[in-house]
Amino acid sequence: MSFDTGFPNRRVFIGAALATASSYKRILGANDRIRVGAIGTGERCRYLLTLVDTLPGTEIVAVCDVFEPHRMQAKSQSAPDAQDYVEYREVLDRKDIDAVVIGTPDHWHVPITTAAVHAGKDVYCEKPVTHKIEEGAGLIAAVKETQRVVQTGTQQRSWAHYIQAKDLIASGKLGRVTLIRTYWYQNHIVNQDKAATLDTSKLDWKRFLGPVAYRPFDADQYAHWRWYWDFGGGAMTDLFIHWADVAQWFMGQAMPLRATACGTKAVLKQRQTPDTLSAALLYPDCLVEFDCALLGYIEGGGLMFRGTEAAMRLHRRGFAIYRELGHYSESFEPEDPILEVKSEHDGAVDHMQNFLDCMRSRQTPNAGVEIGVAAARAGHVANFALRGNGVWHS
Repeated sequence: MSFDTGFPNRRVFIGAALATASSYKRILGANDRIRVGAIGTGERCRYLLTLVDTLPGTEIVAVCDVFEPHRMQAKSQSAPDAQDYVEYREVLDRKDIDAVVIGTPDHWHVPITTAAVHAGKDVYCEKPVTHKIEEGAGLIAAVKETQRVVQTGTQQRSWAHYIQAKDLIASGKLGRVTLIRTYWYQNHIVNQDKAATLDTSKLDWKRFLGPVAYRPFDADQYAHWRWYWDFGGGAMTDLFIHWADVAQWFMGQAMPLRATACGTKAVLKQRQTPDTLSAALLYPDCLVEFDCALLGYIEGGGLMFRGTEAAMRLHRRGFAIYRELGHYSESFEPEDPILEVKSEHDGAVDHMQNFLDCMRSRQTPNAGVEIGVAAARAGHVANFALRGNGVWHS
């Protein structure tokens, strides 16, 4: 299907058929099975396993988590015949496993990915691939040394309408883009009882902590680990890096020159990371802003590219392009987009398929380790500014 980029008044709908799994060229035959193990089988990893289970030529043979209910849920949903483990090294020791999907808390990403590639496994690792900025160089070196395929979880890189949006911007349809406003709003007030029913007898707390200094069990730190510095990086590395990665991809610039940030714990005061925050990263040719509040769902997440001739609003349901107005206006939303593309497809399907295809072809996947490290770095430098004096310089 081709797209007219001359901007007539039109709307285009992208369904799942536009970017199906079968659109990727396979080097090996469909009967060559890839045997997969999962490490850290929380909600996101369990979803990724449903994708693995439905894509051709795969078999999930191992699931590993420090919390027994997560292991059992993964088995019941996608892999009833898989062996379950508490210790991830036992998964990596298996010679019959080709790849692992890593969905652990962030502080485990680099240790387990590094161990996995040295054990001869290819890796799909959720973002952020690094928990600390200094981990990046060593991880890239390990992947290069072992020649393993590593896909990182910024799935927009494989999503058809993001690829189309990038091509349109690269063609100059927006003119010169100088500002990219990104935003993500979620409601984290509604899930505060998530840890209340946790059965600690089924959790290996010491293994969860791993390299982190020991502390007594804390239900909120376990259930909401993303919002504690020892385990995650808050909204900057959980949410912002998705959009920072898109901005860096579209701009062809992966290293910010300067970052400013500020934030506050307005409502979720027991957490360590802010629930309301703002950041701005300066690149050689563009400024990337991020606004976030975890207090309500209105508007969701997305990006607005502002160019000299047009603007583009881009999100996971599609994008719309609006021609620059001939006069000043305070309308909340521009009317009559000159091109609108809608999508009901989930790019994670194509991202996982791209990983499996690259395992067979031994090519670099769409979000290889260097891309993942660069995306995480954007979140890390924003956090440096946030936790320091409000400013970071390269």
